[in-house]
Amino acid sequence: MQVGAEPERFAQVLAATRSGRDSFARRCEELLRALLRCEVLLVSSATHALELAAMLLGIGPGDEVIVPSFTISSTVNAFLLRGARIRFADVDANGNLDPAEAARLVSARTRAVVPVHYGGHCCDLVELQAGVGNTAIVGTFGVCGAISFHETKNVGCGEGGAIIVRDGSLLERAEILRDKGNDRQRFERGLVDRYTWVDIGSSYTLSELSAAWLCGQLEQLSRIQARRQEIWDRYFAHLEAPVQRVGATILKGRPGTAGNAHLFAIVFRSGEQRRSYIAHMREQGICCAFHYVALHTSPMGRQLHDGRPLPGSERLSSCLVRLPLFFELTDAEADQVIEVTLDFLRRL
Repeated sequence: MQVGAEPERFAQVLAATRSGRDSFARRCEELLRALLRCEVLLVSSATHALELAAMLLGIGPGDEVIVPSFTISSTVNAFLLRGARIRFADVDANGNLDPAEAARLVSARTRAVVPVHYGGHCCDLVELQAGVGNTAIVGTFGVCGAISFHETKNVGCGEGGAIIVRDGSLLERAEILRDKGNDRQRFERGLVDRYTWVDIGSSYTLSELSAAWLCGQLEQLSRIQARRQEIWDRYFAHLEAPVQRVGATILKGRPGTAGNAHLFAIVFRSGEQRRSYIAHMREQGICCAFHYVALHTSPMGRQLHDGRPLPGSERLSSCLVRLPLFFELTDAEADQVIEVTLDFLRRL
């Protein structure tokens, strides 16, 4: 859970069960529009947001899409399902798509580049756009964007997401694709006397119950973010120097940029060090998890990849570990994580 104001949140869920209207979904969209200053549609997952983006961009057979290898499989599946050829790009030391690598992969067939802002740290979008030219960029910048409200995110509702539509000419079609290819939104606005099937589409709407659960968190987003940042800063203040002394690193984004405290990650010198650290923490009752298996090394990814080594992705896949970081983590619990981590680092 991400928020402590449980009575209010459960009251919203109860209200959703008594209402036949999608009022909480609309409220979430209002909050997101105000925050992002662009059009946003709530959907059932970030995976579905990416699938919508692929359809809106007209991705199809023969098109190439550049994606980072260090990411979730949804980043690839959304475009693979449209028949595109996937080009895996390497990532930088922060886990973000390397702009120079993306630029090298651009060809006459490239239709889209999909940057993923790993761990809440922003990609270098200026350099990326300069490198890929007029190619559509999918992320939180460019033609479309995708946001995840998975239960592991800063705010979440189990499964949920949103598609950002920065090109206003695509908004009406995005609404239609989201609603099984029907023009129901036009009907609800009084623009047609009945709604009907007008395009391809799928069932991408988020349930009102999930929207109600999400709404209470979006309304307290500043509180959630402030607490997560406190925990991140606490970890960093105590662990930066000891981690550096053993030749490991902490992911902290590019200089001059601020992350959203989504995760706190240490990258050890080797996979063996990471395995030892995870085991050490587990012995003290602390769960520390690794993250993605680089997609180009996965069983499915190997069928798509051209065999190029992607050392940045492979290193993070082997050596990165995440420390506990969630809204309800207490200072005492964070201090325990720090002390047990310091004990491990002293032994290296």
